[in-house]
Amino acid sequence: MSHPTSRTQSRPESTPESRPVTVVTGGSRGIGAATCVRLAADGHDLVLGYVADTAAAEKTAAEVRAAGARCVTVRADTSVEADVERLFDTAVAELGTVTGLVNNAAVTGPLGALADARTEDLRRVLDVNILGYLLCCRRAARDMTAAGAGAIVNISSGAATLGSPGEYVHYAATKAATDTLTLGLSKELGPHGIRVNAVAPGLVDTDMHAAMGAPDRVTQMAPTIPLRRAAAPAEIAAAVAWLLSPEASYTTGTVLRVAGGR
Repeated sequence: MSHPTSRTQSRPESTPESRPVTVVTGGSRGIGAATCVRLAADGHDLVLGYVADTAAAEKTAAEVRAAGARCVTVRADTSVEADVERLFDTAVAELGTVTGLVNNAAVTGPLGALADARTEDLRRVLDVNILGYLLCCRRAARDMTAAGAGAIVNISSGAATLGSPGEYVHYAATKAATDTLTLGLSKELGPHGIRVNAVAPGLVDTDMHAAMGAPDRVTQMAPTIPLRRAAAPAEIAAAVAWLLSPEASYTTGTVLRVAGGR
């Protein structure tokens, strides 16, 4: 599988060598896009991975560059090993040593009971949400171990502990796997100076709901949340940014729930 890479970027006249270089998968929309913009404001240079929507990826990249950060966009399917390798290879070639990974690219498939789910939808959810996370974490672990430092944030979901019956138990299962991946990898990589954490969002106002066939889901579910509203993507991005920051230097193996009390 071969995809184009955008190398058009703003390069500040002087970029300190200490600037973090962070790979964000699924960075073109929703939580991923908000995370890219927030990290740019916090001083990160970004490699924005996306699977299909070039226009959305370039729009987010423009916001990142407007914040004074360098940004490279790479079209990549994280469930494909060669794409993941190219994503990280591009990051190193264009921006330098990768210091951070935000594992965000994920799919849900259509809403509905597991009994009604198509095998191809189940397989795609597993491939992206589990294999994709493992492939990205594996490459990040290799690079960060060689560098002697780094931080990984996996995007999990409140669904991991709620189960999401009647909606997407298969997706919830992949997010429970994400939590276990986070815990185990944090213990494996801790001695190498690498922190691994996760953020578990609850209901977030993004276009994912329309993509899964429920455009009114945010409105319908908001009354079930103790805070009585969905999160804005920027609120999830703030949690990711903290876990990547020096302020979280003693935090690893943690799943930070950002779910409005649910």
